[in-house]
Amino acid sequence: MNPTPPLEAQDRPARLTVGVVGAGRVGPALAAALKLAGHRPVAVSGVSDASVRRAAELLPDVPLVTPAEVLARADLVLLTVPDDALADLVTGLAETGAVRPGQLLVHTSGRYGTAVLDPATRAGGLPLALHPAMTFTGTSVDVQRLAGCSFGVTAPEELRMAAEALVIEMGGEPEWIAESARPLYHAALAIGANHLVTLVAQSMELLADAGVRAPDRMLGPLLGAALDNALRSGDAALTGPVARGDAGTVAAHVAELRRHSPQSVAGYLAMARTTADRALAHGLLKPELAEDLLGVLADAGNGPGTAARPAPGPAAHGTGPAAPDTPGSPESQDRPDGRDHDPDTPDHGPDTPDHGPDTPDHGPEGGDR
Repeated sequence: MNPTPPLEAQDRPARLTVGVVGAGRVGPALAAALKLAGHRPVAVSGVSDASVRRAAELLPDVPLVTPAEVLARADLVLLTVPDDALADLVTGLAETGAVRPGQLLVHTSGRYGTAVLDPATRAGGLPLALHPAMTFTGTSVDVQRLAGCSFGVTAPEELRMAAEALVIEMGGEPEWIAESARPLYHAALAIGANHLVTLVAQSMELLADAGVRAPDRMLGPLLGAALDNALRSGDAALTGPVARGDAGTVAAHVAELRRHSPQSVAGYLAMARTTADRALAHGLLKPELAEDLLGVLADAGNGPGTAARPAPGPAAHGTGPAAPDTPGSPESQDRPDGRDHDPDTPDHGPDTPDHGPDTPDHGPEGGDR
C-alpha cells in the first residue's frame, strides 16, 4: 500500500473543537488522535465507571458533561454509541435543538452510512460516517494502532475532502463505501475479525485440553503464516484435511470434539462445509474425494445433539459458487443510558464475547465506539 501523501495546508481542516458522545473504546481514542493533529477536545459524555476511566486516561482534563452540552461546546462531534442506539440519539439531539448549523457530526458505526444522521442534517449539521476497521482496547495503544488503519468512509460529495482530511490526520487511510454497501461492508469485517477471535480462542482451549502448555505460542507462528497466506493468495492458501478430502481425519476430528468439546461440533461442521465448498469451487478438492467427505459431514451433522442439516447445495458439488458466509454483529460502545455495552471485548465476539467493560475489543470492525 502506498503511503498517503501529507496534506497541503489548504487541504487541512481548520483546527476544531472536538466533543465525544459515548466514551466507549473508540470515541476517546479518535479524539486523542485528533488532538495529536492539532484539534482540541473540549467535552465528553459518559456516565459509567469504565467511561470515566477511559476519558481520564485518553482525554485528561476534558470535562464530562451531558450529550447536549457536548454539542454546545464542539465544532466536531463524535457520536460513538452502539449501533442500535445511534438513530434514537440523533433524533433526540435534533428534536431538542442541540444540533447547530455547520457542526460536523461524525458517527463510527460500520453498519450505517450518513442517512442515519438525516435528522441532524435537516437541522443544519454536516454528516460524516467514519468507521475505523480496527480492534480497540480502550487504552492509549489504540491511538498508535490507527497509523495505517483503513476507515470505511461515507460522506456527501461536498464533504468528501473534509472526511478524507480527518481520517488522514488520525493516521488512517480512507476507503470510500457507498451508503447502500455499508451493511455488507460491516458484515465482511465481522466475519473476518469477530469470528477469527472465536476460532482462535476455541483452538487454544482445545490445545490446552490436549495437554499443550503454551497454546498461544504454538498457534502464533501457524496462524500468522495462515493469515499472511490467505491475504496474499485467498482460497489458494487452503490446506488441511477438508481441502485434501481426507474424510477419515475429519470423522476422527468430529468424534474427538463430541467427546471433549461438544459445543465446538456445530462450528467445526459449519466451517468444514464452507471450506469444502470453496475448495471445490477453486479446484483444490477433487470431486471424487468430496463425496466421502460431504457424507461424513452430513452424517456428523445429524449426530447426537445436532439438528438435521440440509444436503449440500450446488457449490458443494463443484457446480456453483461457494455459499455466502453468515454476517456477524457490530461493535461495542458506551450506551447513552450509562451502561457499558462492550460487545467488542474479547469475546463477546469482539465484537467478540464480552468479558467485561475493560477487556480488549476485537471488533472490526471498529470495535466499541
